[in-house]
Amino acid sequence: MKLIFVDTLYWVALANSRDQWHERAIELQKTVPNHRLITTEAVLIEFLNYFSSFGSFMRQTVAGITHDILDDPDIEVLPINSSLFLSGLNLDEQRLDKGYSMVDCISMMAMKNRDISEVLTHDKHFSQEGFNILL
Repeated sequence: MKLIFVDTLYWVALANSRDQWHERAIELQKTVPNHRLITTEAVLIEFLNYFSSFGSFMRQTVAGITHDILDDPDIEVLPINSSLFLSGLNLDEQRLDKGYSMVDCISMMAMKNRDISEVLTHDKHFSQEGFNILL
């Protein structure tokens, strides 16, 4: 089964009907059941943080989505361990000119570790590292 990494921007687009990428994310959601989805705890933290100022209803909705992600047997959520964190930090230090977030660096290293080439995102930073962005 093909592995696809899921970035924060995809989860945000799915959850927020006003997001400019929402419709595209919904379309892609129909095609990913034939793939194994991989994300990280760091991505989920960033997802929850994104909605922290959206009010209690949306925060509760997003918390529910996060529980659904964690409980879904077709989605693997990689823990943030010291090794992954340090490899992300190393990439961050090597790309000081790029403006990558630490979560992006951790995600990219997780993708490299699992030999994943495709990512559900519209973040150009992933394409700068040679990954195929799908959103």
